[in-house]
Amino acid sequence: MRRIALHFGLLLTCAAILIPLLWVIRTSFLPEPMSYSPEIMPAFTLDNYVALFTSTRYGQSYLNSLIVAIGSVVVALPFACMTGYAFARFKTSGKGGRFAVLAIQMLPPVAIVLPAFTLFRMVGLTNSLTGLIIVYAALNLPFLIWILMGFFEGIPVDLEWAAQTDGATAWQAFWRIVLPVSLPGIAAAGVLGFILTWNEFLFALVLSGPQTATVPVALASLQTSNGVQIAKVSAGVVLAVLPLVIASRFIQRFIVQGLTFGSVK
Repeated sequence: MRRIALHFGLLLTCAAILIPLLWVIRTSFLPEPMSYSPEIMPAFTLDNYVALFTSTRYGQSYLNSLIVAIGSVVVALPFACMTGYAFARFKTSGKGGRFAVLAIQMLPPVAIVLPAFTLFRMVGLTNSLTGLIIVYAALNLPFLIWILMGFFEGIPVDLEWAAQTDGATAWQAFWRIVLPVSLPGIAAAGVLGFILTWNEFLFALVLSGPQTATVPVALASLQTSNGVQIAKVSAGVVLAVLPLVIASRFIQRFIVQGLTFGSVK
C-alpha cells in the first residue's frame, strides 16, 4: 500500500506538470476561434505557426534570443572560470568576497534596470544585441561563478601539483589540466546560463526595440485590440520551450559527469 500510494502521488505530480504543457501544445494546433474549445482536438492546423513567421516579428525575435543567449554565455564563461578557480583554489577575498558575489545575484532586477538603461543610453547600446549580451553576461556572472567554484573544488589539487612538478606554471596547470578535466561542469554552467538568459523578460523589454526584441518580449506583444491571440501565443510558447528542452536533456548528462569527474581511481 505504501508503494501504491507513492506511485500514485508521483503520477499526480507528473500530471500537474505535464497537463498544462500538453494543453498548450494542443491549443497551438487549433484555429484561433476554437482556441477556447473544451474538446481535446476539435481541429488541426499549422496556421498559427505559419502566422508567427509571416505576420509577426517572431522569427527575428527567435534569432535574437539565440544570439543573445549564446553570446552572453560565451562572454561570461571565461570570467566565471577564472574567478571560480581563484575562489576555489586560492580563497581569494575570503568568505566576504564570496558572499559579495552571491549578494549581487540576489539584487532584484527591477532595482538595476533603470540605472542600466541610463548607462546604456549614454554609450549608445540601447536597442542593440550587443547591449543585451553585455547586460546578460553581467547578470549571469555571479551565478556561473558559484556553480563553477563547486566544480573546481571537486578536482584533486594533486593533479595541479603533479603538473607543476613537471615544470608547468600555475597558468599552464589551469589551462591544460583543470579546464579539460572540468569541461562537464563548464558545459553544465553554460547551459544554465543559456536558460536564464533565454527566459529573462524585464531587461529585454527595457533595453530592446522592435528589431532587437527577444522571444519573451515577442510573446508579450501578441495582443491586439480584440484581446490576446491565445492560439498564436501557444504556438510561440511551444517553439520557445524547444531549446530549453534540448538544453535540459544535455544538462542532465553533464551534471552527472560533473559530479563524478573529480574522483581519483
